[in-house]
Amino acid sequence: MKPAPIKAFESSANASRGLALWHLLAIGTIAFWGTSFVSTKVLLNHGFSAVQIFTLRFTVTYLLLLAMTHKQFRCENWKHELILCLCGLTGCTLYFWAENTALSISPSSNVSLIVCTNPLLTMIFGGLIYKSERLCKRQILGCVITFIGMVLVVLNGKFILKLSPVGDLLAFSSACMWTIYSLIVRPLNGKYSTLFVTRKMFFYGALSSIIIMLGETAFAPNETGAGHFLGVPWQNFAEPVVSLNFLCLTVFSSLFGYLIWNKVLKQLGTVLASNYIYAIPLVTIITAVIALGERITSVAIAGAVAIVAGMVLAEWKPRK
Repeated sequence: MKPAPIKAFESSANASRGLALWHLLAIGTIAFWGTSFVSTKVLLNHGFSAVQIFTLRFTVTYLLLLAMTHKQFRCENWKHELILCLCGLTGCTLYFWAENTALSISPSSNVSLIVCTNPLLTMIFGGLIYKSERLCKRQILGCVITFIGMVLVVLNGKFILKLSPVGDLLAFSSACMWTIYSLIVRPLNGKYSTLFVTRKMFFYGALSSIIIMLGETAFAPNETGAGHFLGVPWQNFAEPVVSLNFLCLTVFSSLFGYLIWNKVLKQLGTVLASNYIYAIPLVTIITAVIALGERITSVAIAGAVAIVAGMVLAEWKPRK
């Protein structure tokens, strides 16, 4: 029989390897979401509106999830149904609507900085609501260092911020929406499968987004093009660059992204998992350099180092 300390050590090692997997999956999800900004920009440049993009994205993702799991359609009670409806509204529709509208009003640097404050909001409110989510001083310091790194990456050497009250308020609303989603979905992850939770989220997200798109179509100028049913330039999907980027948004950013993220929230905790969101601007700027030829400065590189250092400090647990 092995001594108890050896068993305890083996159990601790297995737990560490298990958590390492979820950290890797969190990084993979952030990589998907970071590249989604570039894919969205490509679709915008090919005649799609922001509302059309996320409406089609949510609808197709829901249909894919429905094909994967369709044995259970309702929650155990109406309270859980209402929570998932709120998840769809906050984590999908209102988040993207507020963010995209803010981008059309405020400078992108303002929007990026404000939207990426949601891990700080999650840390504050997560600690207040859930005792298990409260961070130690080392983890809080790591979150702050990561936030500073994110600021440097977003600015990328351009220290020019202009106040735009309406746009900035919308950007902050977007951050609040994601924080609400991250906190209210947490209790349901232990009661339903991740597939079910994600599918229901996208059902309500798609439903509310369709309503917004119909409203946009009603007030938009009439389209005369043969392929513009509901104002959407469907014929543009014949272009490989459009269909490929839409596929990336739907399959990787939405389908796999939300499925994995909901599981990561459950395994790592809402507050620590949300710390990875700071790395989204880093992934975005690297993708933009590769795909769009944009320039990265030494300030952004310093920010990237700070992001990695802060995340390691926040996530690393010293051996006892």
